[in-house]
Amino acid sequence: MSKINIKPNVSPFPMPIAIIGALVEDRPNFMTVAWFNRLNGTPPIWGIAMGKRAYTLEGIRSENAFSINIPAKNMVEKVDYCGIVSGRKVDKAKLFNIFYGELETVPMIQECPLCLESRVYQIIELPRTTLVLGEVVNAYTEEEYMSEGELDSQKINPFTFSQPDNKYWGLGDMVGDAFAIGKTLKK
Repeated sequence: MSKINIKPNVSPFPMPIAIIGALVEDRPNFMTVAWFNRLNGTPPIWGIAMGKRAYTLEGIRSENAFSINIPAKNMVEKVDYCGIVSGRKVDKAKLFNIFYGELETVPMIQECPLCLESRVYQIIELPRTTLVLGEVVNAYTEEEYMSEGELDSQKINPFTFSQPDNKYWGLGDMVGDAFAIGKTLKK
């Protein structure tokens, strides 16, 4: 089988979904993102790419802080809505029960199984998006999402987004134990 050359703008796997929260003009606002991930272990730094004109980005810049809220599959309708309407025109905060953590200026969503309270580490301008790097200063969850003292992905029940088909997907089956399954090749 020979390789064929395809368009370089591909997304070969589904991307995780999050709702980003920030105070914008002294009121909470939220937006859905799929272009995000943890980029550094210690300190925990996450990267989020968003449109340069995103209303939530204005709040992130002014407050120098934001939240990353990981929703469960049962929140898909609200998550999708937060991605298709602008906080400039709609008060999306009315959809959620909001709480604030230690930083006191970072709105988080009570209904989300995991909420990460973050300070801006760095903002990088890319050609079409803005990359926001945030250092997580606090993480909030509930006991029901834990197993043996650790977050349990199955209990959180997150979902992903795929392109170019623009579909939401749940987590699939476990494939194997990381940092262990490949040890059989060491022999």
